[in-house]
Amino acid sequence: MRRVGIFGWGVVAPRCRNIEAFEKNLASAESWLSPFEGFGPNNFLVGDPDFDFAEYKPWIDARFPATRFAQLEKKMGTTTKMAIGTFIQALGQNPGLEQELQALGPRSHVYVGTGLGDLPTIHDITLSLHRAQRRWDRFWAAPERNSALRRWLETREPLPGLPPEPSTADETDRDLVEEAWWHFWAGQSQELREYLAEQKEIESLGVEGANVEAVKLAVIKEKRTRNQRLQKKWGAPEPPWNAVPAEILWNIHNTPASQISMMGKLTGMTFAPVAACSSFGYGLKLALDAIRGGDAKAVVLGMTDPPPHPLTVGGFYNARVVSADGAVSKPLTQLRGTHVAGGAVTWILGDLEYFTAKGFKPLGMEPLTVGVTADAEHIITPSKEGPTLSIHEALRKSGVTPAEIGSWDLHATATPGDYLEMETLHEVLPETVLVTARKGTFGHGMSAGGGWELTAQYLGYARGQVFPTPLSEAELNKEIARVHPRYVFDKAVAVPRGCAGKLSMGVGGINACIISRPWR
Repeated sequence: MRRVGIFGWGVVAPRCRNIEAFEKNLASAESWLSPFEGFGPNNFLVGDPDFDFAEYKPWIDARFPATRFAQLEKKMGTTTKMAIGTFIQALGQNPGLEQELQALGPRSHVYVGTGLGDLPTIHDITLSLHRAQRRWDRFWAAPERNSALRRWLETREPLPGLPPEPSTADETDRDLVEEAWWHFWAGQSQELREYLAEQKEIESLGVEGANVEAVKLAVIKEKRTRNQRLQKKWGAPEPPWNAVPAEILWNIHNTPASQISMMGKLTGMTFAPVAACSSFGYGLKLALDAIRGGDAKAVVLGMTDPPPHPLTVGGFYNARVVSADGAVSKPLTQLRGTHVAGGAVTWILGDLEYFTAKGFKPLGMEPLTVGVTADAEHIITPSKEGPTLSIHEALRKSGVTPAEIGSWDLHATATPGDYLEMETLHEVLPETVLVTARKGTFGHGMSAGGGWELTAQYLGYARGQVFPTPLSEAELNKEIARVHPRYVFDKAVAVPRGCAGKLSMGVGGINACIISRPWR
């Protein structure tokens, strides 16, 4: 079986602009969480990523036309920009890595996903569309621009589907009733039909002639000019379809992967693996399989999540998995819930023999295997059987016995699931295993969190120590303490002998267990 190494990595996380800050901050037992500002005053703490895309401008300017950075800044959401940033960081640990990845052509793959997608971009565009639709319907539903409404006002005869008049609505429902009323009457407007007939004639202009590119640009310009005249003629607001910018397409789930392939000039297989909280583990399995199967010599693996947003914080809260008391909720303690976090992580993995022969040095630890399973049971509550099976699968494929495991990093979201996870671990591994849980440090990044936890584990082993956690021994939940005796608290601990394990459990019952070993 081909061995695989990590030859570059980058991180954007709460309080961490780069991998160097991440490693430095891990040496402290402090939490990196901060108050959430998205709802106005509230009681949520979140992991807000420390990120400034301008830091990567010199790298981009050195490789692309001067307009490229501004184009990325304008068109890409933060989710994609953080992924680009971590990729650029990852090229820095081994000089010449960028050129080697390019030289590999189709044998350089890019697997970069996102657990949530670019929700802030989608949210903002959705609001713009809603406001534009409201203005549009109100304009065409006004009696002076709607002969059908003027006739109805004279008779007030019942009409199929006619909503209540806004004047009859309660104050709390007024906005919704107004929108329904305006939308109905805009659909009846003969004047709007006349407008649309004129616009149809404008949009029917086609590209004809030998020089297609030149004619296309001329047609686009002519359509724009005629549409502006049409708007002026009717005095109409911008149509709602003009309120949806192309950025809604430029920021789909595959965009971080495709932009990294463009930034790195990498021409191999490029796509977005998505597996909720287990995304990084699933992506790692795909990367190991591709390299060992000979399809790839190198894989850029990454995950990226948007900064905490009202949509995610509110959604997690109503799923009953987020703490909302203004204090840090630490795993393995009072089980009050986790904290939403955003950021990104990227690894560059490669065929160990191939890359070391060229002088590249592997980082951290050696990833051996990933066991993946599905609970096939519940949307949010983990089963016992699914995670247990993923651990057994990882151990079996790696050839590592439970007795050879020295440390283990939990998924542990500071919910009642922590107790079940510890029971599962206790049934598979010996009591000598040293256990860590890190979501009290940086929160729960839906897809990036598993990558942060693995990177923390690998950085620690490279230093010869397991980094501290915010958990003090006195805070450990008494019932959990009865299940297993050894944990890493708020002081660093020497790395134990043997291999390391890491479990992730994703929404939908998707599990990934990673077994790794120190470099000999």
